[in-house]
Amino acid sequence: MTKPRRGFDVKKATLSIVGLVVLLLILVVANIIVSYANVRWDATEENTYSLSDGTLNILASMTRPVTIKLFYSKSNPDIPAEIKLYARRVKDFLSEYEQRSDGMIRVETYDPRMDSDEEEWAEKYGLHSVGVPGGERIYFGLVFVCADKEATIEWLDAAEEQLLEYDITRTIQGLQQAEKQVVGIISGLPVFGNPRRPPMARQGGGEPWLFVSELKKTYRVKKIAPDTEKIDPSTDLLLIVFPKNIPPQLKYAVDQYVLSGGKAVIFVDPLCVSDNSQGRQQFAPMGASLKELFTVWGISMDPKMAVADFDQPTQVRGQSGIEENPLMISARGKAFNPNAIVTSGLESMLFPVAGAIQKAEGAGCEFEPLVSSSANAALMEAHNAYLGVEAIKKDFVSDQKRYPVAVRIRGTFKTAFPSGPPGKEDAGTAPEKTPIPADHLKEGIQPSTIIVLSDADMLADQFYVRKRQVLGFAISEMFNDNLNFVANATEILTGSDDLIGLRTRGKLQRPFTAVLELKRRAQDRWLTKEKELVRQIEAANQKLRELEKQKDASQKMIISPEQEKEVARFKARRDKINDELKEVRKKLRSEIETLGAVLKAVNIFLMPLVVALIGAGFAIYKHRKMKRK
Repeated sequence: MTKPRRGFDVKKATLSIVGLVVLLLILVVANIIVSYANVRWDATEENTYSLSDGTLNILASMTRPVTIKLFYSKSNPDIPAEIKLYARRVKDFLSEYEQRSDGMIRVETYDPRMDSDEEEWAEKYGLHSVGVPGGERIYFGLVFVCADKEATIEWLDAAEEQLLEYDITRTIQGLQQAEKQVVGIISGLPVFGNPRRPPMARQGGGEPWLFVSELKKTYRVKKIAPDTEKIDPSTDLLLIVFPKNIPPQLKYAVDQYVLSGGKAVIFVDPLCVSDNSQGRQQFAPMGASLKELFTVWGISMDPKMAVADFDQPTQVRGQSGIEENPLMISARGKAFNPNAIVTSGLESMLFPVAGAIQKAEGAGCEFEPLVSSSANAALMEAHNAYLGVEAIKKDFVSDQKRYPVAVRIRGTFKTAFPSGPPGKEDAGTAPEKTPIPADHLKEGIQPSTIIVLSDADMLADQFYVRKRQVLGFAISEMFNDNLNFVANATEILTGSDDLIGLRTRGKLQRPFTAVLELKRRAQDRWLTKEKELVRQIEAANQKLRELEKQKDASQKMIISPEQEKEVARFKARRDKINDELKEVRKKLRSEIETLGAVLKAVNIFLMPLVVALIGAGFAIYKHRKMKRK
């Protein structure tokens, strides 16, 4: 007996249609409500779209409103795709500033079309423009306006996205300050020049060093005399350059300045080649350190020892031509801390004879290396710099350890002068006891940040800039980032503690780490084989020299049978090692190709298969559920 066929159920159909309409209305209303709700969720691994605590603190302390004007040529059809993507991220990030500033920041967006008022405004603000194939120019920059003050980021470069938050926050904070900040300089070198001497090509002539001239463009720079007994509290940053024979009273002044929360950048040196005051000290180099202060700050540096880095040497002209000197460190790549604002974006720095800065055991300060040697480095006496590259290589044994040559320390420190200021000393008399002043600090009243570098020569013009005359104009060409480091450090430390604490933002472009790891392992195997080949060559040469000594004077120009056999053995071994090196390269390519094939298979077949299986499972479940009904 067959079951009667069910007719069309109007009631159920009506309910279904009404239900779908109600569901659609709910979705529309929910979307409208969510669009007005201030709910933001950053799902990125490194909180790429979130403001850091330091930025939030700076926004909360704002006293003057700031308008941020984004000039972006959105309507230009020829704008590159990568700029479009970056512009979207910049807009989202700026809206975060606006949302979190409690009305103190307003963001305005302008589209500077050709021959428009917006384009004229962009040109007046000095924004940078880039030509595109269509013949027009595109703008992508920021203008900050605060009362009668203005600041610009001329072009937003996607390659510098890691520094976007720092650049914006620094600019906002700078607009809140009314006057130029003060940088005080203590130096054992003639960094301010010598007005009594005419300008000379050599360092130490009549003109100030370039880094001093550059600082004067942004800051009020003042020279602190050696007989100073107290650092002016209005000094925003202290630069100490090669503190050779610094008087005790000045050390005490520096100690008290740091305990009061002052910030400093200090350049010490185990051997300062720019110091011409003592002549050439071949076996007693005139180093400089602040041992007493370093001890209470929790760091140390042996003033007689320098870092030799065989993975980061500098090419110099020696007695036998161009040589690679490992005591002159050309820091690059992994030598820089990528998470620190001061070193992010730097590509190379030159440290002529630098020491190693170590954290003292049990020290409670924050210790962050900014620039380090490679692991193929060792400590050796600084005077070896005068003995030549061959002498350096002869005594070198790698410590397999990275030595910091620039560090950032932070903490609430104790005084190096618990008994008060040191007594004044006259020639031939005992030190005169100085009473303890009422404002003497035995411990820091607030945390202080100090950047210490183990080389002072890096500030000398000849180690980072080439100067030449072109048509009567002086042209300066930078060939490394030494000056950029000084500018970054000064800029950061003259800001607030919140600005100092900002880190670089996470990268949106992530490298293929699996392939990089394969290449690294292959490189290790390659170097092992290469070193083995070098050892074989040295052993063969030694054997040939021994056989040569055994021959008579009449046989000096004749190759003996033993020498022929030794050469043949070496050639056979060399060919075998070269074949093994080829096999290493072949295996690397095979592993990379295999990894690529697996990833293709996953993307092309596995994911669709998983989706199909889920769909089939759901269909089977629905079918069984219908049968039960």
